[in-house]
Amino acid sequence: METGRQIVRRLAAVMSIDVVGYARLMGSDEAGTHFRLKKYRTEHIEPAVRRHGGRLIKLTGDGAMIEFASAVEALGAAIEIQQAMADANRDQPADTAIVFRIGLDLGDLMVDDNELYGDGVNIAVRLEGAAPPGGILISGSVHDAVAGRLKAGFEDVGSLELKNIRRPVHAWRVAWSAADWSKAPTVLPGLASPPAVPDKPSIAVLPFTNMSDDAEQEYFTDGISEDIITELSRFHELFVIARNSTFTYKGRAVDVRVVAEELGVRYVLEGSIRKAANRVRVTGQLIDALSGNHIWAERYDRVLEDIFAVQEELTQSIVRSIAPQILDAEVEKMHRRRPEDLNAYEIAVRASSRASEAWLKSDAGLRDVAIDDAIAALAIDPRSTTALAALAFAQWQHLAFSTAVDRAAAWREGMAAAERAIEIDRSLAYAHSMKGLLLAFSAGRDRIDEALDCARLAYELNRHSMTAVSALSFIEIVWGEPESVIEHLLEALRLSPRDPQRPIVLLNLAMASSCAGRYADGVGYATLGVREAPHFAPLYAHLAVNYVGLGELAKARAALAESTRIAPGQVEQSLAGFLFRKPEHHKRGTTFLRIAAGLEDPAAADALR
Repeated sequence: METGRQIVRRLAAVMSIDVVGYARLMGSDEAGTHFRLKKYRTEHIEPAVRRHGGRLIKLTGDGAMIEFASAVEALGAAIEIQQAMADANRDQPADTAIVFRIGLDLGDLMVDDNELYGDGVNIAVRLEGAAPPGGILISGSVHDAVAGRLKAGFEDVGSLELKNIRRPVHAWRVAWSAADWSKAPTVLPGLASPPAVPDKPSIAVLPFTNMSDDAEQEYFTDGISEDIITELSRFHELFVIARNSTFTYKGRAVDVRVVAEELGVRYVLEGSIRKAANRVRVTGQLIDALSGNHIWAERYDRVLEDIFAVQEELTQSIVRSIAPQILDAEVEKMHRRRPEDLNAYEIAVRASSRASEAWLKSDAGLRDVAIDDAIAALAIDPRSTTALAALAFAQWQHLAFSTAVDRAAAWREGMAAAERAIEIDRSLAYAHSMKGLLLAFSAGRDRIDEALDCARLAYELNRHSMTAVSALSFIEIVWGEPESVIEHLLEALRLSPRDPQRPIVLLNLAMASSCAGRYADGVGYATLGVREAPHFAPLYAHLAVNYVGLGELAKARAALAESTRIAPGQVEQSLAGFLFRKPEHHKRGTTFLRIAAGLEDPAAADALR
């Protein structure tokens, strides 16, 4: 949401539209021109923009600047507008006809105070100026995104030198048949009564478009789409439309809002795949169909050696990227509603969000608020697995940070919540992860093998869940497998480099590095984590451990002092002895931390490094 002077970057399509000969028309008939232009805007431009999810950025006397979440929607709107104007001008004298020219670009934009800036805006404006009267000129990036997805042809006009644009811009002139575009697109045939959007976040994955000339690549393209649907279904927090429904839209130019209405979903994922020689490029974009906002967009370039390995990697990258984006959007939507209007699901989402925030902020008070929210949601819906998992997570945090008033009661309530969630839905990976973490913190800490089994099951149920990855890696470190954990976590970060749980992954990397004796790496991971989550106390503690491993005692003491300031209970608990199952890991971690705290002679580290 752009407010004040907040500057946001996003990938979007921009339309620049302008009246040809505006000054001449106004000079010859100012009142008539103004009236007809206003009429055309109301009857043709604005409806087309609304139908295609556009957002008006700027309106001038002779033109407009419009943003679209999708290049396909932007071009669809442009063709509708130009065809409507051609129909309107059929009986209008040539010297008084209002004729538009339109330019389109797809690029990285900056939004500041609801204004658009960046090369995408400038290129769209210059292409509009170079477009023929009544015509549309698009950049190469738009062409790549729309080719084969609309009933339109494209004429390559080569690279254009445009004013104030640093590099030549490859441009294409758009052609279309009046028979295809003389009427606004009708709603695609669907259910007689569109289904209601469910409470939980819902998504439809449209078949990705094969942009290659090779028809054989259709199998690869369909495979990617099918795999994304299958893997998103592992997230039980999401309602995912089945393949048989979404593939009915294959090969058709569609409005994402129509798709969303017909299928009863809030979010739509669309994309394209292009293969050239031994390389493949996949683009995807996630759209909130209700608001028309563009939530996520990414482009992936891969060398195509083992086609199945590439297909699996691309699927994992896309799924791990968009699932957190959808869940974050749901949290933002919930925050915009009045608390007294929230239903059980929304209260549970708030509990989950607050539990995650409490974890990264090391905030005991927020932890208790999350517990209260979870209990409130369960009072309305006792079978809310989202609330049960949030309750288990918050109570586990009380154990990890030593902030529980009654440690045994916190463990029992957390475990009961996790087991109840599993009883309701045995395939819920998040609940198995929470059970595993709670077992690792059981009294006597003698249930680590059970904890590992739970964490492994959670990971098998949903390999794309960063919660499952983080829980499994933490328990594997405790169990004694730091080297394999490091490799696994680095792969997880490569597949989801902007995941909201990055600080937790970096914490586990720092822990694993200290166990493996890779102290410089551990310092690097912990330092990066601190930059991203400066209130996450465990990062400072493990930064201190790794600094002791490097012999940098002053830095170790400073790091531990910060950890103690944020979460004194956790440091006190760790000083009494780390969780690590292997004696050498336990001895090293505990001794190094005690050295950082000034409780042990630094010479004790020499034999343990």
